[in-house]
Amino acid sequence: MSDDHTHVQEFFGARAADWDTRFPDDGPVYAAAVTELGLRKGDRVLDAGCGTGRALPHLRDAVGPAGVVLGADLTPAMLEAAVRAGRDRDGQLLLADVAGLPLRSESLDAVFAAGLVAHLPNPSENLRELARVVRPAGTLALFHPIGRAALAARQGRQITPDDLRAESNLRPLLSGSGWRLTSYVDEDSRFLALAVRLP
Repeated sequence: MSDDHTHVQEFFGARAADWDTRFPDDGPVYAAAVTELGLRKGDRVLDAGCGTGRALPHLRDAVGPAGVVLGADLTPAMLEAAVRAGRDRDGQLLLADVAGLPLRSESLDAVFAAGLVAHLPNPSENLRELARVVRPAGTLALFHPIGRAALAARQGRQITPDDLRAESNLRPLLSGSGWRLTSYVDEDSRFLALAVRLP
């Protein structure tokens, strides 16, 4: 396991037990972001870096009982918290790394990724792996329940020009990884970048 993986597992593992209680009011903004992903009944969707599975009930509602919902995370403690919260009823949980997903190519219609992009050790390669598992014209949502400036303030730091989530950085990153950015919103109340998988 790489140092990046160890760091991510240590960071989130230590916070998994009380993660949901630290951010109790995020449900509506998660639901709204899932709605903007444009899922249809019967679709197959992955929550990449699903954490405690807060998006899984909304994804299940969107795709219905005939759809497939998967939640993948690198940190066992986060998946255990998802099970304790009963969210494993809304989707199948996978202990998996987005750098090498145990999924067939073009097997999904969409990927939802909350808070993931800032933790990717190799963003271009990792986004390319997400593109691999999504069908052409499938969709990707890169989401965070607060915007870049609000998150930086919460963490006691400033936004820097090299911030991966800045539109000027994210657009070429996505296009070089098999995606086309179609929508970009960065407000205090949310960050949401939507992309379509290129043919």
